Amino acid sequence: MMQLGFNLLFLVSTVIISFMAFSNAELFHKLKFNPYRIKHNRESWRFFSHALIHADWLHLLVNMYVLYSFGRLVESVFRSVFGNIGMLYYVLLYVGGVLFSSLYDFGKHKDDPYYNAVGASGAVSAVVFSSILLYPQGGLYIFPIPFSIPSWIFGILYLIYSAYMGKRGTGKVAHNAHLWGAVFGIIYTIILIPETVKQLFSHLFGG
Repeated sequence: MMQLGFNLLFLVSTVIISFMAFSNAELFHKLKFNPYRIKHNRESWRFFSHALIHADWLHLLVNMYVLYSFGRLVESVFRSVFGNIGMLYYVLLYVGGVLFSSLYDFGKHKDDPYYNAVGASGAVSAVVFSSILLYPQGGLYIFPIPFSIPSWIFGILYLIYSAYMGKRGTGKVAHNAHLWGAVFGIIYTIILIPETVKQLFSHLFGG
């Protein structure tokens, strides 16, 4: 497991469980994020389990493609800087992103029995913004755009889109989780590797 990496483990397990939940409504409802049931039924596992299921195939594929693209880099840098304990730091980044990104919607909807959300978006957002700090000169290819989009530009567009969709409040996807996952990823990475701030500004503004 250590050799293969936790990023791959997160990706494969999420694909498998999401696939199972697509055709198993009972499993889907058992794992989805429902703040009301967390508070009133003490089903605290939902803070984490919702990251294992997705609204549809597109939601799953987008999240897993972004995780695959950015997560390998973050995990590799953590391992390079911290040795084997860097793997643990990557797990804490991912799992912490899931939890932290859920807290806002938990506080907002804890007395609303009809609010539900699913997806690994908070964790993926934490990984994306950790990657931007660690390697600001990186990029991402998005079909059908024939060139790489700089990772920091992708991150900004990602947050603008998430904030807009979060205000609309439509669908099963917790768009607010993107924003708060990003906040967690930035703070967590700066705490672990403070020099990433200087590196980012140096890349953006020269020097």
